[in-house]
Amino acid sequence: MVDTAVIVFASFRAVPGKEGELSELLSWMVENTRPEPGCELYDLYRQQGADGAFHLFERYRNAEGLDEHRAAHYYREYRRRVADLIEGPVGVTLLEPVDVSG
Repeated sequence: MVDTAVIVFASFRAVPGKEGELSELLSWMVENTRPEPGCELYDLYRQQGADGAFHLFERYRNAEGLDEHRAAHYYREYRRRVADLIEGPVGVTLLEPVDVSG
């Protein structure tokens, strides 16, 4: 079986007035997720010209790496807390590599 990287693009829009709390929570996730054995990339972005819009670009070695991330205690804590900080659901897009470097 070939290990295929799993790429996740997750988008968030903060509830007005909750931008700082959302930024802190997502930064906390970056700090906890990057050391995971199956995590190859976990980067947080703030969208220019869109107050309160954040995006996570995540790359896991394989589906097992993503599953381990989602089973982590801090991921469960993040899921519990994020709902009160965002408008609507988290926008999650799974990407498949076509032409990527590195």
